[in-house]
Amino acid sequence: MMVFVTGGTGFVGTNLTKALTAKGHEVTILTRPGEGRPPLPAGARYLEGDPTRPGPWQERAAAHEIFINLAGASIFSRWTERRKQAIRESRILTTRNLVDALLGHRGKQACLISTSAVGYYGFHDEGELYEDNGPGEDFLARLGVDWEAEAVRARETGARVVICRFGIILGRGGGALAPLAQLFRFYAGSPVGSGKQWFSWIHEADLARIFLYLMERTDLDGPFNCTAPGPVRNAEFTRVLAGVLGVPAFLPSVPGFLMRLVLGEFGGVILKGQKVMPGRLLREGFHFRFPDLPSALEDLLLSRP
Repeated sequence: MMVFVTGGTGFVGTNLTKALTAKGHEVTILTRPGEGRPPLPAGARYLEGDPTRPGPWQERAAAHEIFINLAGASIFSRWTERRKQAIRESRILTTRNLVDALLGHRGKQACLISTSAVGYYGFHDEGELYEDNGPGEDFLARLGVDWEAEAVRARETGARVVICRFGIILGRGGGALAPLAQLFRFYAGSPVGSGKQWFSWIHEADLARIFLYLMERTDLDGPFNCTAPGPVRNAEFTRVLAGVLGVPAFLPSVPGFLMRLVLGEFGGVILKGQKVMPGRLLREGFHFRFPDLPSALEDLLLSRP
């Protein structure tokens, strides 16, 4: 199949492109002018264009069969009002313009697989969260609602629309794991806040496999929680990570007030959690290679790619 990807140069997109081309799919990755362009595997190519703006790229995109929307500015920073605007616009505008490109695909078999996040549900101290739970009311939840609404608009073109609500992605090539592991190797790792907050995660390989699975299962649409079936509390994550690396985790928890002082509103987000379960994937028979945290961390930190 011909697959069009936004946000394809990040570590999730890079890993997914390898998985797609290995299956024989042809991949086009939209990149902004001047953006870094890592080498691509055979079967993949770049197309220049700004996804937050309408442009000639939309006509080229319309020739594809599968549309994968990964674009979005990182949330891992201090949230100023300007930063929050960038986080929001990078997602909303990209999705809107990609769906507009699908208008040229009307009448053909098309599928949009669009990213969202478990932040959609808001934060909960306890209780499992599934795809039929409603949204929260904080910044990330409101963003998730509006982000998904832009993607669902593609149904007006006859496209099948799948929403992938990401948990925290653990991977080799980017994300939060590498800097965390480095802290632990220097004996500086510790829980955050109370350590009781839930941590819903997924291994990068399982995430790529989920995309391939949802591409092939043409009978499926709507939201899917892309999280492993074994969420853990923050203190448990700390214990397991230290154990896999063979280092002690003896430092006291980082105080919540310090996180808020350094990171502002986003620091408060880190202190909260969600126990998100991949309910629909499990019911449909998807098999996770890394369902539990120890096996995931051992693969990512101790084995060769």
